[in-house]
Parts: sequence; structure tokens; C-alpha cells
Amino acid sequence: MRRGLLLLPLVLFLLMLGFLFKGLYLDNKDLPSVLVGKQFPAFSLPSVQAGESVVTEQDLLGQPSLVNVWATWCVACRVEHPVLNKLAADGVVIHGVNYKDDTESARTWLRDLHNPYQLNISDPKGLLGLDLGVYGAPETFFVDAQGVIRYKFIGVIDERVWESDLAARYQALVDEAQP
Repeated sequence: MRRGLLLLPLVLFLLMLGFLFKGLYLDNKDLPSVLVGKQFPAFSLPSVQAGESVVTEQDLLGQPSLVNVWATWCVACRVEHPVLNKLAADGVVIHGVNYKDDTESARTWLRDLHNPYQLNISDPKGLLGLDLGVYGAPETFFVDAQGVIRYKFIGVIDERVWESDLAARYQALVDEAQP
């Protein structure tokens, strides 16, 4: 009986280790978002680039786009940034949400690393991020021409992810928007 009690912590540890090990193989990229299928949240925030101009959800209408949540403090965003620059050069419409960041730091980043964003929204308090249900940066929303969120991707968009999964999703939105 006493020996069984001594083995109990080991058994519990091994069970917990098994659950954690299984979690390594779960796909966290497809976390559900309650906003998929809904209109992009209303907002009115300053632009990173222009400083004085205001960007609203109406500015996102008219063409399918990616809305990429990023920040200068985000190491993963730096990894993702060259891929976004390449996608923008290939004609993918990308808008940015500079999340909980210093606008001057964001301008320096964009000047030094190039700017893939057609619009770039400054969200220093993270209020738009909160409305979007952002877990952290980077996160990317696929938005159709009517401003409806169609897909949410959490994590770094690299060339492999773009080619294997995301390019087809974006192209479907583009094809859908064609008359």
C-alpha cells in the first residue's frame, strides 16, 4: 500500500507528460474565430504612414485583402516581413494593423525593411486588436471585397505556408470578387 502511494506522483507526472507531448502535434493555426463570416469591426484610427489621416473599416472595402496584425516588438513579425514584401510585390493586397506599438518605431521599421502595406492602421492601445480577438502578433485576417472576414491565420506566413494553404484561400477571394 505504501509503495503504491510512492508511485502515485510518478504515474501522475507520466500522464501529464503524455498530454503535453500530444499537444505538440495539435494544429494551433486553425483556432476558431467568432468573427469569421462577420463584417470587419468598425474602427477609426490614425494611419501609421500619414500620421494625421484617419483610417476606418470603410477603407478596407472594394477588393479582397489580407489584414496583417504586426508590431516592431514582435520577433516573428520580423521573420514574416520579407514574405509580406514579396507577396505585395506580386500584387497581393495587404493592410497592416500596427498593434500595441510606438508609431515612430513602426515608421522606422517600414522605412528600413520596406512597406508591404497599402494601408497601415496604428492601434497603440490594442482596441482594434481586442475587437478582432487577437491573441498576439502576427495574425492575419482574410477579408473579402465587402469587408467580411473569411479566414484567420495565426502565426508567421512563410513561403511554405503561403504556397501550401493560404495562396488558394486568397485567390478564391479574388476570383469571387471578379464580375
